[in-house]
Amino acid sequence: MFFIIGLGLGDCKDITVKGLEIIKKCERVYLEAYTSILTCGTDALEEFYGRKLIIADRDLVEQGADDILEGAQNSDVGLLVVGDPFGATTHSDLVLRAKEKGIKTQVVHNASILNAIGCCGLQLYSFGETVSIPYWTETWQPESFFDKIITNFKNKLHTLCLLGNIIAALKHMYIIIMLQDIKVKEPTLESLTKKKKEYMPPRFMSVNEACQQLTQILQKRLLKNDKLEITEESLCVGLARVGSEKQQIIACTLQEMCKIDLGGPLHSLVIASPDLHPLELEYLDQFRLKL
Repeated sequence: MFFIIGLGLGDCKDITVKGLEIIKKCERVYLEAYTSILTCGTDALEEFYGRKLIIADRDLVEQGADDILEGAQNSDVGLLVVGDPFGATTHSDLVLRAKEKGIKTQVVHNASILNAIGCCGLQLYSFGETVSIPYWTETWQPESFFDKIITNFKNKLHTLCLLGNIIAALKHMYIIIMLQDIKVKEPTLESLTKKKKEYMPPRFMSVNEACQQLTQILQKRLLKNDKLEITEESLCVGLARVGSEKQQIIACTLQEMCKIDLGGPLHSLVIASPDLHPLELEYLDQFRLKL
């Protein structure tokens, strides 16, 4: 059996009882370590689970799926995923690969940012399409996510902006270069032309970086005389390390958020609807920026 087990929002004790029981009986247990990160660290997980984990980096998950699934027809193999297993398309692909090989699969769900975002007081049923904001480069500055934010805003819906779950493809010098806004194990552009990969240092997008990119888009579109519902005074909510003891939430304007430092990763950003329920306003008040 192949198990994909959600770990929740990052603490080693966030795992479900069912998930922990499965981990203890598996012959091999992999820890997926690139679509998200843990707040507690691998050592704390191994100590709590009472067993060694195999780190599954991006190369192993994307190119070595057969190695992960090897032997799962006759023994139990587990893959641990931060959040919920279906928070990233990579894990859906693994389930399909397992089924192609005739391997039985079981998914153990857990909390993810998609439902835990309610901690800021904005009501979950008032959220529209979720978007991902990638890091820009000098030659690649996509804006498609902004149009989705505008659509949600027009429909009086909140937008959850993920600052850590997108992988975008960029064609550069006839090579497909993979870029992602969580840059945990990213090959440098130069090394892609070599046989040996060299990796960028880890990098995690913050709410202020995301808002700086959003304001740049606003400014460019204003120069084109576009009529925009969203302005630099629109209400945003920045969240960091949701679910941990060091969780932080702040509500302020888009312009103010450009200067906010919420500390270490992971961060998420919400562009609030222009039409807030009185209960949402009351709840958000505790997180308002105090100048």
